Order: sequence, then structure tokens, then C-alpha cells
Amino acid sequence: MGAQNGKDLLIKVDLTGDGQFETIAGLRATRISFNAESVDVTSLESQGGWRELLSGAGVKSAAISGSGVFKDASTDERARQIFFDGETPDFQVIIPDFGTVEGGFQVTSIDYAGTHNGEATYELSMASAGALTFSAL
Repeated sequence: MGAQNGKDLLIKVDLTGDGQFETIAGLRATRISFNAESVDVTSLESQGGWRELLSGAGVKSAAISGSGVFKDASTDERARQIFFDGETPDFQVIIPDFGTVEGGFQVTSIDYAGTHNGEATYELSMASAGALTFSAL
């Protein structure tokens, strides 16, 4: 995969639960990270004293974050609603020249900021809330 435009990493939310995704408005920076916990099964019988991990075990998770400016769009309202209602709707993350990750996420934090002579900004953090699917491009 060659160099990509950062603006092409998109976070989309299912606005109504009907599978129609819309890019969250106003985002300037986006990030997704994947994690997998390991399960240590090392014992006195482990060869050479090396750590052994149990294949296929542990908890997998993903985290999405983004920051941007308010656009007074339906996606701003939806993100706030998801947080205050504790919902876990489907999100899509478009990773350029790689693929699309889709699944349920919970909005775990929303931060608002602004300066006297600048624009109002916000930051979102989301945690995976179930199995995710990946579709390669």
C-alpha cells in the first residue's frame, strides 16, 4: 500500500439503523486501532522457558477516534444522541486502499472545546461493541 491522503480515512455512522451510512461531518483527523489481548499459558514445561500464548484466545477490540469542527449536520446530532442514549449502532471505517471495517461501536467520550477567536471543536472516542467485519477493497 502506497502513501494515502489522510482525509480519505472516513468514519461513517448508520443514522437510522437501515444500513445507510453517512460520513461524520466536520472531522479533520481520524484514527482506528485494533487490539488483541493474549492469554499466557506458559508453564514449567514450556520449551526453553519461553512464554507460550494460547492461539485464538483473548479479547479482540477496536477503538475509533476523531476530531473536527461543528458543521451543524445530522451526524453531529446523531453522535450526541448515541452517547446520551448509550446506543451501539453500526459504524463504518473506510481505510483507503485497504478496505472497510464495519460493526457496532459505543461512543465512550465526546469533548468540546473552543477559543475566544477560533472555531468550536469536538473530539469523539468510540469502542467496539461486538464482532467487526472487514471487507477488502
